[in-house]
Amino acid sequence: MVKIISKKLFDEARKFIPGGVNSPVRSFQAVGGYPVFVKEARGSKIYGECGKEFIDYCLSWGALILGHAHPEVTEVLLETIKKGTSFGTATRLEIELAKLIVEAIPSIEQVRLTNSGTEAVMTAIRLARAYTKKDKIVKFAGAYHGHADYLLVKAGSAQATLGILASAGVPKDFIKHTLVLPYNDIEKVKETVKKYQKDLAAIIVEPVAANCGVVLPQEGFLQYLRNLADKYNIVLIFDEVITGFRISYSGAQGYFKVKPDLTCLGKIIGGGLPVGAFGGRKEIMQLLAPQGPVYQAGTLSGNPVAVSAGIATLNILKRDNPYSALEERTKGFCEKIEKKALNSKIRLKVNQIGSIFSLFFIDDVKLFKKFFHGLLRNGVYFSPSVFEANFLSVAHSSQDLDKTLEFIGIILKDLRR
Repeated sequence: MVKIISKKLFDEARKFIPGGVNSPVRSFQAVGGYPVFVKEARGSKIYGECGKEFIDYCLSWGALILGHAHPEVTEVLLETIKKGTSFGTATRLEIELAKLIVEAIPSIEQVRLTNSGTEAVMTAIRLARAYTKKDKIVKFAGAYHGHADYLLVKAGSAQATLGILASAGVPKDFIKHTLVLPYNDIEKVKETVKKYQKDLAAIIVEPVAANCGVVLPQEGFLQYLRNLADKYNIVLIFDEVITGFRISYSGAQGYFKVKPDLTCLGKIIGGGLPVGAFGGRKEIMQLLAPQGPVYQAGTLSGNPVAVSAGIATLNILKRDNPYSALEERTKGFCEKIEKKALNSKIRLKVNQIGSIFSLFFIDDVKLFKKFFHGLLRNGVYFSPSVFEANFLSVAHSSQDLDKTLEFIGIILKDLRR
């Protein structure tokens, strides 16, 4: 029944939507089969149009740290919607969210809201170029910073999942100023930055690479980028769309105690609604229009509904401070997964930081497809790509984790047959 309904909906979707989805990884192309069409969600669970319940470890790709439809967040949303959904003017709510972000993130003195992480990154790079009066940027292989033309080079999970090395429609001139380096390779970074220092405006990095699986920075790597940026007048940008308010309330920069010049945010700061933001040193941020010459705008930027959800979410996180408990539970969960793999004689590496984790089948990456569908049949929803991260929320119960571990043990044994 699940497969029949999913196929029927997917076939209908493909008639009207390119590829049947509005974001490529949702298509299940990486894992095969038909995507789950979700009807509703509560807490740690999503409920498909097929009527089946799934324990969700995708959580809107990490945005829902409080779980689905958190009652305090939905209550705020309902009250906000009654007052209007979009004004195209300034609101008090924008100030409140901006203040929460500035108080939480160590490097941010001023912040501007956007509609997505992609928009935030685009403008952060534009600001860096204006501030330094230089053109080139460094990014790292496997990092996805949104779908701006000059960033779609070796761009992480989305392109790797679909087997796309670079996007069609991107002129070579758009990417000629983008230098792609291996993540965690200090020597290569040193060599490249020294060579291009006079032309290099920015280094943009996911402080924890989370779009090619979860890859932690080697000790000293982020601080080395900070030191290089200071030495050569380069703007250091942390893309914390995933890690911001996820691995700690102060983000990865608070966790690792390294301050970038600019930070890009998204996901959690919208509480499940579309929001992005970028912020940083005041002297750089004041180059933005209307105060300065760097233009950025958006009709729905600072939308009151999305902003109210973000305020509610950040206030709950600030009040409850769930980070230590979430990290401990996620670490224990991942250790038990690795133990079950060892017992099944399958070489599996689970990378984890905070409440983020990813699985790598060492000997055969294709095993993930069978693993994923085994979980799906048993009512567990992991992110549908081996290159994507998975997440825990405060809504996941011990019963959720125990049930998931039980299924994982059975499925791993089946993979040996």
